[in-house]
Amino acid sequence: MQTKKIKICHIANSSSAVKFLLLPQLQFLQSLGYEVWAACKVDKYADEIENKGIKVKNISFSRNIFSFWHPVAFLQLFFFFKKEKFDVVHTHNPVPGFLGQLAAKFTGMPVIINTIHGFYFSGDTPSLKRKIFIFAERLVAKCSTLIFSQNREDVETAIKENICSSEKIKYLGNGINLEKFNSNNLPKDLGVPPGAKVIGIVARLVEEKGYLDLFEALEVVVEKFPDIFLLSVGPAEPNKKDGFDKSIVNKYNKIKGRVLFLGQRDDIDKILPAIDIFVLPSHREGFPRSLLEASAMQKPIIATNIRGCREAVEDGKTGILVPAKNPKELAKAIIYLLENPDVADELGMAARQKAIKEFDENLVFEKLKNAYADKLN
Repeated sequence: MQTKKIKICHIANSSSAVKFLLLPQLQFLQSLGYEVWAACKVDKYADEIENKGIKVKNISFSRNIFSFWHPVAFLQLFFFFKKEKFDVVHTHNPVPGFLGQLAAKFTGMPVIINTIHGFYFSGDTPSLKRKIFIFAERLVAKCSTLIFSQNREDVETAIKENICSSEKIKYLGNGINLEKFNSNNLPKDLGVPPGAKVIGIVARLVEEKGYLDLFEALEVVVEKFPDIFLLSVGPAEPNKKDGFDKSIVNKYNKIKGRVLFLGQRDDIDKILPAIDIFVLPSHREGFPRSLLEASAMQKPIIATNIRGCREAVEDGKTGILVPAKNPKELAKAIIYLLENPDVADELGMAARQKAIKEFDENLVFEKLKNAYADKLN
């Protein structure tokens, strides 16, 4: 008699998020014999995910925190869970995390897991807004069997703010395929002028990722290094409040024509070798995957001194941390590494060693394997 497969469903913003953030985890769970689903807003990557044997359910998620689509998405999840009767529902991202945990609890799903990819509030969030977010997190945490956090600071915050008990939340970390992201990879020809000093960033086109700070900083850098060039990898986000069109760079006269927007790519391992310095001047992060990839590729990193980035980069050892929203300090750090290539090389080599030790995706896989086995038993 054939044993019925255990059914699990991961909930995320979009099939883009599933492909670029979760797919290795889902494929690992498949290899353990689970029947794996993904519930998300369907975009161009849904077919690719389904071709790997993962079933995809379209849910009308909006990334806007205050959207009239949320009740629709909740009802879609509610009836979907009632029909499929999953053994495990595992949620990701703020909106799917909130709606998914509630719907899973109301429909009696036996195991409910949430991964925190970075709380939506931080130290500089206005008081009332912060209280609302904390209340929402406390509410849905009551629905969870287990909560994972990608960074250690959010574990401490969750306990300090009474979002959940220390027994319920566990550190997960983040990881990448170290064989794919290898410092020996050859660079792809991207049309950058020969001899140019290349700065790289991998992030969605939203102001929160610090793009405008970076553009302003490069206006200073280009005066000392006129051959500077910026490569940006990441999708446009026209529906986000802080989304911007790439034409905005034309307002920065000194770097106009020196920025190449590559859009969303799945060959980042071929793009990173072409850059000299990797930069992420973000204002808010959970545990940025792009920093792990850049570290594995032995790139010197400049990032902002915020939650998540602090965990990925050791200031002065594997990269440089600068204050958030500070183009002046960002420019100083870029100029310093361009003027001191030996220092940049040392930081890059140390970053690679940190990646090997701490950012191997197999470490994350093992934690997921053990957690699923424990909660299902």
